[in-house]
Amino acid sequence: MPVIEYDYKIGQIKSEIERLDAKNVILQFPEGLKTDAIDVSNRIQEVVPYVNVIIDADACFGACDLADNKVNHHVDLVVHFAHTPLPIKTDCPVLFIEASSSSDVTSPIEDAIGNLDESTNTVGLITTAQHIHKLDQMKEIIEAHGYDVKVDSGNGTSVAQVLGCNFTSIKNLDVDEIVYVGSGDFHALGVRLFTKKKVILADPFTGKSRDIEEFYDRILRIRFARITKAKKAKSFGIVISSKKGQLRFDLAIRLKELIKEHGFEAQILNMDFVSPDRMLPFDLDAYVMTACPRIAIDDSAMYKKPVITPQELQIVLGLRNWDDYLMDEIIIHDQQL
Repeated sequence: MPVIEYDYKIGQIKSEIERLDAKNVILQFPEGLKTDAIDVSNRIQEVVPYVNVIIDADACFGACDLADNKVNHHVDLVVHFAHTPLPIKTDCPVLFIEASSSSDVTSPIEDAIGNLDESTNTVGLITTAQHIHKLDQMKEIIEAHGYDVKVDSGNGTSVAQVLGCNFTSIKNLDVDEIVYVGSGDFHALGVRLFTKKKVILADPFTGKSRDIEEFYDRILRIRFARITKAKKAKSFGIVISSKKGQLRFDLAIRLKELIKEHGFEAQILNMDFVSPDRMLPFDLDAYVMTACPRIAIDDSAMYKKPVITPQELQIVLGLRNWDDYLMDEIIIHDQQL
């Protein structure tokens, strides 16, 4: 497997530190890039020797989870890697560095083209922040095979970009199939659920592609089982997150009222880091996750009691049909229920 390098834009970071006259800077990486953190810290201190660089060692789940209020507000600048900004207020300046990947996109896309149906004429193209700088190249590769390639922008995302909790860039695409350039099954799963179209995942880190249909079917079976179990619940915990980009307080209030209207007990639980042990003290039958939508899907097996999404709660209460299953999203300022 080739060595993948990321562009951490040390020069841009240096310029921002000097512009703000920042003395204390905290670096925030997603888990997959934390192995580069010490090297990036050293490179910054080489070009700006007077700055104090702190590496945030906590888990980071995206632009929804900024380190702007950590270290008791002693930080002058947050440098947040691998995500694009969300429209949320921060307690101090935040510089977003996309950490563009050097990975080859040609091989996986060529492989993905071989997995498209013969009847396909139009292809939707989506990717993540690490590969968005190669969007034109991606389009050209697919178009060279005679396909009409379509892209769109979303609410709070760049053209052709999807997040793990925001799929608005693909909702209006009228295409036969979709090619997702990235490595995460979750992104591709959300696209499959929202579009009802076949999705081929072209992975730049392996150079290969795969049809996610088997993964999609497996996840739906798991979700059906969780919903079925939640239908037996008499009491629900509605989980909210204190992370700014994940806090859906108004939604939690509406869900509590909805549950009580159907004759069940409902409690709202606030957490910063959501984990199974945080729920152990509470005698509740099921949980509704209004924090990161990935928790209910990715971490499902970790929880003894069913953890469901707001849309799945609607199915539990008979307000939505299973055939109308939707992935949960966090669209800032958007009312979803």
